[in-house]
Amino acid sequence: MVLYKDPREIYRVPEWDAFDWLQHGFGTRLSEPPAPLTTLKQIHSATCIFAGGRAGQLGEGDALLDNTPGSVLAIKTADCVPILLVDERLHAVAAVHAGWRGTVAGIATRAVSEMAERFGASPAGLHAALGPAIGKCCYEVGHEVAQHFGEQGRAHIDLVDTNRRQLLAAGLSPARIYIAGLCTKCLAEQFHSYRRDREAAGRMYSFIGLARRAEE
Repeated sequence: MVLYKDPREIYRVPEWDAFDWLQHGFGTRLSEPPAPLTTLKQIHSATCIFAGGRAGQLGEGDALLDNTPGSVLAIKTADCVPILLVDERLHAVAAVHAGWRGTVAGIATRAVSEMAERFGASPAGLHAALGPAIGKCCYEVGHEVAQHFGEQGRAHIDLVDTNRRQLLAAGLSPARIYIAGLCTKCLAEQFHSYRRDREAAGRMYSFIGLARRAEE
């Protein structure tokens, strides 16, 4: 595991603590996200939305991008893969929700492309963190889903590794991709899991944002 849990029960990337302009975290069932947040109605798509400093729910999609000081982007998960992207040079960030449909649609790759188009980010200069999600150990799917991942019949799918490989293909450096390695279904005391709890499952917030400038 490359993340650590802070006193607020939020998992963080230790390497990102050096970025004094950045706030980020992967929430647990015991944590509260910061406020105010910018969110989306998540629809398991490859749609990315530029926040532009706006708070509240901005529309339908599965990735938020911004470079506005004071903006905090958040996505909600309960087994899907939360992905946070950072450009340390340009002070630009993204929060990505990758379920199996979004993964097949290439939401992570699309978010990298959007950061390049909107902010001028170089994929090789980006950092990515993949937070707690259902692991291959617990994510068994039927043929209708497995076939999208090149498998036949019932199969165990590794959503985290599939997104990691997509980020590598998009141009990110392996040394800048951080993996939580925490299965949401296995670790019931820490995480919500839709696979485990079905309709009774809550949601965890994963967030990333830019601190306000001192003069603000």
